[in-house]
Amino acid sequence: MLQAADVSFAYRQDLVLREVSVTAARGTLLGILGPNGSGKTTLLRLLAGLLRPASGRVTIDGQDLGALPRHVVARRLAVVPQETHLAFEFSVLEVALMGRYPHLGAFELEGPHDVQVARDALAATGTLSLADRPFDTLSGGEKQRVVIASALAQFAPAPGTSRTRRDPGPAQPQVLLLDEPTASLDLHYQLEVASLLRQLNAERGLTIVVSTHDLNFAAAVCRELVLLRDGCVLASGATTDVLTARAVRDLYGVEADVRHHDRAGHLTVVPLAHR
Repeated sequence: MLQAADVSFAYRQDLVLREVSVTAARGTLLGILGPNGSGKTTLLRLLAGLLRPASGRVTIDGQDLGALPRHVVARRLAVVPQETHLAFEFSVLEVALMGRYPHLGAFELEGPHDVQVARDALAATGTLSLADRPFDTLSGGEKQRVVIASALAQFAPAPGTSRTRRDPGPAQPQVLLLDEPTASLDLHYQLEVASLLRQLNAERGLTIVVSTHDLNFAAAVCRELVLLRDGCVLASGATTDVLTARAVRDLYGVEADVRHHDRAGHLTVVPLAHR
């Protein structure tokens, strides 16, 4: 279980999160929703251990995230940023191999096992056929799936890795954190990424936390939601309970029609007017 308990955070003097509590139970699909500037990305970075809260605590299975070595955290938590820019030209396979860094020692090169893990991760995201392509030549949706593959490659242990209480290994829950995963994608790739996340959750048991402003994407993917406004939790709970017309109005100042779409199989949100 990944949990933030009463966390607050400020950039210099600007308080962007105020006593926020979030729980991502094992195997859940959790969405963090809110308008621009609400603190979604900051909360995601706190959950990833990339930032430390000014107050409160972030834990994974009861262990303080800040007290664990970064390579141990990276074997259990993987982050997919909103955009990925590479300084040099890498192939798709090389990008997937970047996910193996928590399992390599200083100056250690990837071996056959690491290459196989990377290829398996590409296969899981439907991008193995692109393995030899330069990453920069891919479409936005293809890039996003390759970066997710790199995140998946973080989770596979090195051969002969022993499990200890300090470094629990693959038997422990693994968490995928994604920041605005469909922000720059067209409708086709939005649906593709949504399907991939549901598949990874169902088949691999991944705990997935998504920060997004896309209400319909969240409704299609997430079983639970946390609504953030001005750095505070406005509501949290099951998607069907939390995502309501009143919540959309309170969160965005927009009147919307929120109802279950029988053919889609989930709630849909149609904005109607700005208040």
